[in-house]
Amino acid sequence: MSNAAQRSNRVLIVATIMLATFMVAIEATIVATAMPRIVGELGGFSYYSWVFSAFLLAQSTTTVIYGKLSDIFGRKPVLIGGILIFLVGSLLCGLAWSMMSLVLFRLLQGLGAGAIQPVTMTIIGDLFKLEERGRVQGAMATVWATSAVVGPLAGGIIVDNISWAWIFWINLPIGVISIIAFMVFLKEDVAHKQAKIDYLGSVLFSISIVALLVMLTETDASAWILLSLFAVFVVTGLLFLAQEKRAPEPIISIPLWSRRLIATSNTATLLAGMALIGLSTILPLYVQGVLGRSPLVAGFTLTMLVVGWPLAVMLSSRFYKAFGIRRTLRVGSLMFPFGACFLLFLTPDSSPVVAGAGSFFMGFGMGLISLTSIVLVQDSVEWSMRGSATASIIFSRSLGNTLGATVLGAILNAGINHYASGDAAAGLHEALNQPTGLSALAADPAIRSVFNAALHWSFWGVVVVAVLTFFTTWLIPVGHGQKGEGAAVPSEAASH
Repeated sequence: MSNAAQRSNRVLIVATIMLATFMVAIEATIVATAMPRIVGELGGFSYYSWVFSAFLLAQSTTTVIYGKLSDIFGRKPVLIGGILIFLVGSLLCGLAWSMMSLVLFRLLQGLGAGAIQPVTMTIIGDLFKLEERGRVQGAMATVWATSAVVGPLAGGIIVDNISWAWIFWINLPIGVISIIAFMVFLKEDVAHKQAKIDYLGSVLFSISIVALLVMLTETDASAWILLSLFAVFVVTGLLFLAQEKRAPEPIISIPLWSRRLIATSNTATLLAGMALIGLSTILPLYVQGVLGRSPLVAGFTLTMLVVGWPLAVMLSSRFYKAFGIRRTLRVGSLMFPFGACFLLFLTPDSSPVVAGAGSFFMGFGMGLISLTSIVLVQDSVEWSMRGSATASIIFSRSLGNTLGATVLGAILNAGINHYASGDAAAGLHEALNQPTGLSALAADPAIRSVFNAALHWSFWGVVVVAVLTFFTTWLIPVGHGQKGEGAAVPSEAASH
């Protein structure tokens, strides 16, 4: 274990890590709640999903790079540098004058966010022995749960009472306090380590994914543009795989990801990430634009998602002991598509409670899928590869979020183009590009009917991905009758 960070200020450092993590964790729910208002003021509804995709793409592609930079230059400068980039992006997001400018500034924000999670996790590894980390990770889990509850509430209050810009500017004081605290409390003796960073792999991966996202978003582009984007996606994707096979320290270790347990766990996590980001981006639109409720109510329907998630995590040890990991994973993962199916029964006259119930069950299923996958993956590899294996799960979830935001956003736009025509189409697009457009939309039965039908296309997309997630969990090799004590899994998992 590294002794790069001194142990004298561990409590204060962990408190600062929790503060910095909270700043990034709250970003997802607070932005999702406020986005309908933002797109109404800035216009450009077709770029709605890109506000999420740009942030997630930048975050996922830089995570591994920041981890290796922290090995070379030390944790403190890399982490502080990442927070500074995140804060500059947050400042500029609040000053955005169009949806395209907001997308670019969110990209910058994501470049900074990519440093915070991997480097703070590394610092925890530096400071705490293996047997102590469970308690610290439990504290970190409470940060995500708290941010999930506070985010929608804060987002609703801010957009209803202040300028939407403050959903980004609220990061500034938190980030400044975090930087000062890290400078004061985090002491390191950096033993410089040589590491070859796979910059070429990062560039090829980014180009391939961006080409895919643009292709999915710009579905009304001419055929030759779409074919060109597809060619770029395929060629750069193949070059990326070739690069990863020969790179000394690849972004994605092909031998590691080829193991059945890790491949299936990562696939299930990626699909679950797609479904969850779809729920987070589409549900607020439905609650505000079809049900006619406030951003605050829309936020609370998302809050139920993360009430279910930590509840599943807290109950997991009991489930493992009572039913074994195999049954816990497979039966628990059934909650995921079960919750998604609630979305299909939403109508313009439905109560937001129905949407909240669907969110809760999806969150509960995701809690069991996520925790069990991480535990199984960590137990399946030797200690020296545990960090890379854990990072593969985080990477898959982040990539799933990136793809899901774009794919389900594209499905929504396709649904609008399919159902909206003539005056209804003009009225719908005009409403979506007005500051109070969603409330006006909900008051017009004809336009609301079109929006309701289009959003149900996206709901079907969420359900399909959730069902695929469920079936993928059945492919994860878990032994019959395998039991877990607490968060630990017996070593038999490693043999499957």
